[in-house]
Formats: sequence, C-alpha cells, structure tokens
Amino acid sequence: MDTPAGYHDPQGRHGAITLPAAPEPIAFDAGATALIVVDMQNAYTTKGGYLDLAGFDVSATGPVVERIARAVTAARTAGLTIIWLQNGWDSDYVEAGGPGSPNWHKSNALKTMRKRPALTGTLLAKGTWDYALVDALTPEPGDIVMPKPRYSGFYNTALDSTLRARGIRTLVFTGIATNVCVESTLRDGFFLEYFGIVLADATHQAGPPALQAGALANIETFFGWVSDVAAFEAALNGRDAMAAE
Repeated sequence: MDTPAGYHDPQGRHGAITLPAAPEPIAFDAGATALIVVDMQNAYTTKGGYLDLAGFDVSATGPVVERIARAVTAARTAGLTIIWLQNGWDSDYVEAGGPGSPNWHKSNALKTMRKRPALTGTLLAKGTWDYALVDALTPEPGDIVMPKPRYSGFYNTALDSTLRARGIRTLVFTGIATNVCVESTLRDGFFLEYFGIVLADATHQAGPPALQAGALANIETFFGWVSDVAAFEAALNGRDAMAAE
C-alpha cells in the first residue's frame, strides 16, 4: 500500500485501515482501536430529556442516532472495542460535587432542577429514564458501558486503564455533545497520548449550530482528526475485503 500524503499511523507502521480524514488521512489497526459512543442517553437526544427541558434543541438528533448505529455495526463487524459512556450521578447527586464544585454551578441539568424543583431526582440520575441509553442504541455482550460523573470520559473513571490494558491507541468518537463531552474526552485523550478521530455526522452539539462547527474546527486543527460515518464504513469494509483476498 502506498503511503498517502500526510498519512499518520499511530502504530508506527502501515496500519491495516486507512481512514480519509481532515486534516490528513489517518491509519489505525482495528485491534488497537475503540469506538467511543458518548452519552447517547434520553437526556441528550429525546424530547422530555434534560437538554430539551433545559431549552436546547434536540430536534435534529434522530439522524445522528441512526448514523451512530451504523458506526457501531461497522466497528463491531471489524472487531473494534466498543465503549459506551454514560453521564450522570447518584440519585442524591452527591457525585455531582455540591456547591464546592464548579460542576454544581455550570451543569445545566443541575441548574434546571434548582429552577424547577419538581424535576429534582429525574435528570441524569442513575436508574431513571433520562439517564438510560436510547432504545435504538443497545450495547451487546463484549461491549463496555462506563459511567462518568463529569464531561470527560477520563475523569474519575477506569477508561484510561481499560484502554491501556487492551493495547488501544486510537479512539473514534461519536455522540453528544460535540462541544462538551465529546471534545473534552478527546482532549484528555490527546494529553494521554491517544489518537482521537471524530465522525462528524455522528455527533451533535449542545447549543447553536456554530458550536458544532467550532468544536470540529478546533479538534481538526489542534487535537485530532475529523471524518464521517460513510468513510469509516468504507475504510473498514476495504480492510475486510483485503483480508479476504
């Protein structure tokens, strides 16, 4: 295989899979790669969930869920590890940090419940409908479901040790919200020497559409690579076709 211009190979060799991406193609090995599905919960995607109740627009999340399902199917077929991040706290919100934590002051879920006390205990509390993953995206045996108490999937979780134990170096991101939990997890991964790729059309922002464009531009310029689901599927299928020859 000829090395394309700008080609990056996290394994230090010609990887089995080359993914078209911006700002340049990136190569990775399926066995050393995880698909990270970020916070695909009712809270972030569904009418009546936290984001909707807090005044954010979730009307365009349906196609995102469908494309994430495609990415999960492609990744599972190719043998990638699939990790589902799930954001929230205990029913008493002790894990949210309290007034001594900036999270207590900045979390829109917590602020919404303080403004509307009747919602207390219903938003992002473990065991609730809001906290649950959407019905259209269901983990299967062998997948990893990892709760997280803050935006970043690396904060106070076993994500880093889980990835290192499996020899994983490349992380492919899908999920919500691009400008919050996706970007913060990818950033933390960058500082821990992981190669981060975002499938742009399998993500959605919290807030105005300009935040989506800004987050993707920031990732592409400083922290990782940006691709899409069709390119991801084609790259994995191409690998499978070559393996069958």
